[in-house]
Amino acid sequence: MVRTNIVLDEKLVAEAFRYTSATTKKDLIDLALREFIENHRRKDIRDLKGKVKINKDYDYKSLRKNS
Repeated sequence: MVRTNIVLDEKLVAEAFRYTSATTKKDLIDLALREFIENHRRKDIRDLKGKVKINKDYDYKSLRKNS
């Protein structure tokens, strides 16, 4: 765990609190960092272009009817 002092924009902090159930600034920053990392770890679907092969006889419409 790292202990540090930072200056935060209070308007941004107040707005962020409205979107989450975090009750402390520490929890809010922890949540923000986790979401930031999660978003950047996700594979950009555009990176998959040309790497995914789909069978020519794949019929997605028939799969929808069976659901």
